[in-house]
Amino acid sequence: MKVFNTLSGKKEEFLPQGDEVKMYVCGVTPYSDCHIGHGMSYVIFDVIRRYLQFRGYKVKYVQNITDIDDKIIDRAGKLGISTRELAERYASSYFEDMDALNIGRADIYPRATEEIPKIIEVIQGLIDKGYAYPAQGSVYFRVRNVADYGRLAHRSLESMMAGARIEVGEAKEHPMDFVLWKASKPGEPFWESPWGKGRPGWHIECSAMSLKYLGNTLDIHGGGQDLVFPHHENEIAQSESFTGVKPFVKYWLHNGLVQLGEEKMSKSLGNLIPLKEALARYSADAIRIFILSSHYRSPLTYSGEGLEAAERGADRLRQAAHGEGEGEKVSEGIDIESYRNRFIKAMDDDFNSAQAVATLFELARDINRADEAEYEVVGARQALLELADILGLTLKQPDKPTLDAKSYSDIVGAVSVLPPETKQWQPAEGESYIEHLIWLRNQLRADKQWQQADIIRAKLDELGIALEDTPKGTVWKRKR
Repeated sequence: MKVFNTLSGKKEEFLPQGDEVKMYVCGVTPYSDCHIGHGMSYVIFDVIRRYLQFRGYKVKYVQNITDIDDKIIDRAGKLGISTRELAERYASSYFEDMDALNIGRADIYPRATEEIPKIIEVIQGLIDKGYAYPAQGSVYFRVRNVADYGRLAHRSLESMMAGARIEVGEAKEHPMDFVLWKASKPGEPFWESPWGKGRPGWHIECSAMSLKYLGNTLDIHGGGQDLVFPHHENEIAQSESFTGVKPFVKYWLHNGLVQLGEEKMSKSLGNLIPLKEALARYSADAIRIFILSSHYRSPLTYSGEGLEAAERGADRLRQAAHGEGEGEKVSEGIDIESYRNRFIKAMDDDFNSAQAVATLFELARDINRADEAEYEVVGARQALLELADILGLTLKQPDKPTLDAKSYSDIVGAVSVLPPETKQWQPAEGESYIEHLIWLRNQLRADKQWQQADIIRAKLDELGIALEDTPKGTVWKRKR
């Protein structure tokens, strides 16, 4: 099994420290609803965790919540609520979105405001070792004291100096020094510290939390490519300087970013697609297929057409997983182990989910072919569901759409040519109005009343119920 390590810039054999993989992924700053970029990153690391567990590893997964920072303070002030209330509101919204996407919960979600003692301990340790210095109530990290600063981003300190400057009010020794503790401004939330009232800087939070809950060396540290510098670079510098232990992380994994056309999706550009909006239009399986059909290190271009195609793909997988085969032969012509091995080979190669998804579709194709040939395919369906679950796909059949008596009567009333028995028809136990409308449409088509039959289909479509004519008859489902 090989993974691409951002630090080395190449694929490396995955050899964790023990049977339990220590995994840390940078979490959200809850000041607004999550967008599709969040969904991409957390789906990817959810799949990585699932796959490691499938391969026999225990995984201890920690994901932080940055519940205090400048953006939270600013947004809470504009809304006239406390920073705590704002953070709780959007943290809850985050968990709703993750649950809707079938993303498993991390083992621990440490929050910055609840880890102040550990953060202060790490900062004081860095000061004692000469890596940090207090100034005007704040504390800064001395990047010049770290000889290999910039190695994750593969840049030298000199090359990173371009554009670096000391902001008004800062008392940094060097433009690249970064803040560990921020002196509070009037009206801001604060905590007591040896250097005065203030709050933690962004970078130190992750170091303190990962060291506390996972130890001095992590197996995997994940996040988006936009976090490589400065956030993850600074985590390395302060963590290794504090502990004296190298490496801080064995494998750095970074996912590509979501684009809208040629532009990166970002709050500053105002081109974000909220996750709730995407989830209202498409199933969780479709969103996951859309994300996982590209390699996790590649950029992902958001498009409605791409998601519609993913939704159709999800339907094909569901059909294969839940269709009813006939006959007595078991998985005739389907080499289940071959598909399983191809799936594992793909995922062992730096979590190549795109190839793994393709393998699922090929297995589904063979299942449907065998089904049509009246072979029993129970074993193949079980394999499809098992492998799909590793990618977080439920392949759960959507709830059957329902139709009430009034809607049924309105549709029947719009049809001018009706078989006599329709007027006396009443639904039997277990029979739905939709099923009777399908029967009625079939009768009209048999009588070559095409226009009248189309009225039924169009009226159901307006109600969000789609009819699809298949070799096995007409089926119906809820439209998205």
